[in-house]
Amino acid sequence: MAVDSFAGKLAVVTGGGSGMGRELVRQLAAQGCSAAACDLNAEAVAVTAATSWAAAPPGVRVTGHACDVSDEAQVLRFREELLEQHARDHVDLVFSNAGIGGGGSFVKDSRDDWERTFAVDWWGVYYCARVFLPLLIASGDGVLVNTSSVNGFWATLGPGMPHTAYSTAKFAVKGFSEALIEDLRTNAPQVRVAVVMPGHVGTDILANSLRAHGLPELEQMSDAQVADVIPPAAQAALIRAGMLPEGASPGDLRRMLARANADFRDKAPLSAAAAATVILDGVRSGAWRILVGEDARKVDAAVRAHPEAAYDYAELRRMVAGTAAAKTPGQQPAQPG
Repeated sequence: MAVDSFAGKLAVVTGGGSGMGRELVRQLAAQGCSAAACDLNAEAVAVTAATSWAAAPPGVRVTGHACDVSDEAQVLRFREELLEQHARDHVDLVFSNAGIGGGGSFVKDSRDDWERTFAVDWWGVYYCARVFLPLLIASGDGVLVNTSSVNGFWATLGPGMPHTAYSTAKFAVKGFSEALIEDLRTNAPQVRVAVVMPGHVGTDILANSLRAHGLPELEQMSDAQVADVIPPAAQAALIRAGMLPEGASPGDLRRMLARANADFRDKAPLSAAAAATVILDGVRSGAWRILVGEDARKVDAAVRAHPEAAYDYAELRRMVAGTAAAKTPGQQPAQPG
């Protein structure tokens, strides 16, 4: 079920304060689609709403809302605010895009950090589906777009880098979305679902994740807080990799975190704006599974072809290289792990 045009529709976008969420709002508004964006960061989502609305064609309305999607009461409040402000009784599109990192190790990281990440990345998607599905059904032609990740089919960041809370949540989002295909087809044919699987996209998820876990801005963190973010074992690994000097000071740790966030955002193979375009093109085409980025496509192909080798990093690297060579001779393949 393709979407001919976004013009005249109303979209809900979570995580709209930055990254892919902000770019989804901007591009939808530019195409004549009104939008209600929410984010944990009220100031950031207000900027998204103001700038997107200012650049939109006549008749478009864009609103920004503070909301922690891991709290169902806040999602319900967000729904009531947007219906009132947009004077609508339905929504046409819901992009459950909000996500954070953290809780990498189930063994060593704190339970609070693990469950906070899982709550935003899984329960946020679940609550938005629960709260907005009746409004999508009321539209008569609704689309629910859930953001999973490459870590929804490959549950690690590579050797020595467990990624359990995020990966567990993203596997749940993928499974939930696929299960909804037949459920909606059978019980709510007015709505279809799409699952988005991005690879490395240039966003501020590192800084946003620290904020979502209750930490202050990087320059305001205490020495103890910085040391908690990068514990001794991680510091030792970074020193061995040449990313930190021997005897690294709290100042060194702060600079490394700032550099890591900037590099993740600015040196990514795909910008947030380009990723949003891929997502919207996929929704418009009627696709139910939207892979975002060449890295996502390569790892997906390798893991599906040989799932038993997914965590044999040397073998996976060879398979990804072979996939890339077969499809794009002469190009350097991605190197998982």
